[in-house]
Amino acid sequence: MLDAGFHFPLRRFTTGVQPVFGCREGFDSMTLTMYGIKNCDTIKKARRWLEEQGVAYQFHDYRADGLDERLLRGFVERLGWEPLLNTRGTTWRKLDEAQRNACDNADAAIALMLAQPAIIKRPLLDDGKGHALLGFSADGYQQFVSEVTA
Repeated sequence: MLDAGFHFPLRRFTTGVQPVFGCREGFDSMTLTMYGIKNCDTIKKARRWLEEQGVAYQFHDYRADGLDERLLRGFVERLGWEPLLNTRGTTWRKLDEAQRNACDNADAAIALMLAQPAIIKRPLLDDGKGHALLGFSADGYQQFVSEVTA
């Protein structure tokens, strides 16, 4: 069971994992989907953790499977555009200063993320029912999986 403090959307979380929880009704037919890029080291760690725990999930590769604006806007509505935008990665660092400065609102960030999906923080684990977890830590995944399957 989660602390009471984890039952609302978090913008920053010390482990880099950002849970968003709602009510726990209707999880008997839950299907987790992990969004990301298959060659990302963090994605590999998260996938390995899910598989070792026997947690069923689907993987959606932004590059191979695509990313539509409606899906991305849904992530932005739940998590915020700032946490989704990976400003620590090489894709961000390769942008020129004008491009980085222009990314100062949700619409600009969405346009950039659609054009360059590698700039989206990953992994993003989604239960398809309004609950999502951004980033990876074993403890965060254990907590999320326990919450959405309870």
